[in-house]
Amino acid sequence: MTAFLLYFAFLGTTEWVLIVVAIVLLFGGKKIPELMGGLGKGIKEFKKATNEDEDENKTDTKKEEN
Repeated sequence: MTAFLLYFAFLGTTEWVLIVVAIVLLFGGKKIPELMGGLGKGIKEFKKATNEDEDENKTDTKKEEN
């Protein structure tokens, strides 16, 4: 696993260009904005859920203190 992560740390410009070209060929130019939008919505929902969970924990702690 560490070797895999180190490989990505040393990618050059040519490798990144090839990766981007492969993604465009696989998904098509029109589909990529939809994929990124879905990814953004997923991240936003995840952050919202974690914030709600933290708020719940804070209110539970305050109730226990009283």
